[in-house]
Amino acid sequence: MEKQIIRTDNAPAPVGPYNQAIAATGTMVFVAGQIALDASTGTIVGEGDVTKQTQQVMTNLQAILTAAGASFDQVVRTTVFLADMNDFAAVNGIYAQYFNEDTAPARACVQVSRLPKDVLVEIDCIAVI
Repeated sequence: MEKQIIRTDNAPAPVGPYNQAIAATGTMVFVAGQIALDASTGTIVGEGDVTKQTQQVMTNLQAILTAAGASFDQVVRTTVFLADMNDFAAVNGIYAQYFNEDTAPARACVQVSRLPKDVLVEIDCIAVI
């Protein structure tokens, strides 16, 4: 995969661990939105705790990326869905553990009225390998 970080002073700087844009070439892997489900038990991890839920979401994403022959380094785009935008900083804290801020993917983050199984966070991603 070839990946180029796109940055310009003519658009607002990111307010978290992500970049304005990424240009990439290779095979694209589209990972479905992941919530805080434990794969072995099928139960929600961290009921009511956005930090624990985000950790589980990232674990789930990592497992799928690995199965696809990819890693977080190859993720070029994510979408973060929050039940409450007040959780933005807490989610960023966990998210930043998986992405180097200098090479982090482009990202959108939105608050939604409800997520599956009433979780607090869902994240999907696109990787290029």
